[in-house]
Amino acid sequence: MRTTLTIDDDVAYDLKKAQEDNPAKSFKVIVNEALRFGLRPKKNPRKKNEFKLITYPIGLRKDLNLDNIEELLDIIEGPNRK
Repeated sequence: MRTTLTIDDDVAYDLKKAQEDNPAKSFKVIVNEALRFGLRPKKNPRKKNEFKLITYPIGLRKDLNLDNIEELLDIIEGPNRK
């Protein structure tokens, strides 16, 4: 199929660079490979902001009130911390 595309300058630069790196391939082949790669569904699609968080127990005492930061800092660092 023949079609006319307007390619952004940065994309055209990358395509020309790919062709320079592999002169045995025609520009048409380079463009088709790039399109196929970009359109191919990912095998393991991840959500945009998905990440894995590894947590470790730090052994906080159950009797500590975590609502009062000043009190916690006094307990941890001592009353002369300032």
